[in-house]
Amino acid sequence: MLSGFKKFILRGNIIDLAVGVVVGVAFTTLVNSLVKDLLTPVISAFGGKPDFSTLSFTIGHSKFLVGDFLNSLISFLIIAAVIYFFVVLPVNKLTELSNKGKNIDPTTKKCTDCLSTIPKKAKRCAFCATIQKN
Repeated sequence: MLSGFKKFILRGNIIDLAVGVVVGVAFTTLVNSLVKDLLTPVISAFGGKPDFSTLSFTIGHSKFLVGDFLNSLISFLIIAAVIYFFVVLPVNKLTELSNKGKNIDPTTKKCTDCLSTIPKKAKRCAFCATIQKN
């Protein structure tokens, strides 16, 4: 029973996931601090309001905290931009560069006559009936 648990815990995926969650929480705290302490004052300098979190309005007896939503929205946009520009684009570029020299064996080919896409092992084109050379 304990050996199975040990195998489960020591799997690479579990460790990677745990590290990702911890780094994600730390990153979220950092970005929220950036928005609250640096960006919100800069943006509010132009709008005249010193802190978005105090923005609110009341309808009836309900208070709507618009400022907290704006802070969260700015945090989300910054996190999304950072992930896109510093994670997604570099990983895509690295993947593209690493696959550049590799010859991927396709499962389809173009017909020599009509240029339709046909299975690589086809002896005759299904669209124009041309006999294919392998």
